[in-house]
Amino acid sequence: MTKVKLEAPDISCDHCVASIRKALMKLPGVQFLEGDAASKTVTLEYDPVSVRMEAIERAMEDEGYPVKK
Repeated sequence: MTKVKLEAPDISCDHCVASIRKALMKLPGVQFLEGDAASKTVTLEYDPVSVRMEAIERAMEDEGYPVKK
């Protein structure tokens, strides 16, 4: 498992975090750890054999929360 902390500047509240969590948990190999609206970040672990980072970023973008690069 790989642990990563992603910054998404459009996160503004706990509802945003919940939407991201729901979208990411649909992906194989993703384990959502936490989200923080104040710091606009989500932390997760994922299995890079099961899912690519591009798919994680796309899922967040599809929910309206693009990852800051």
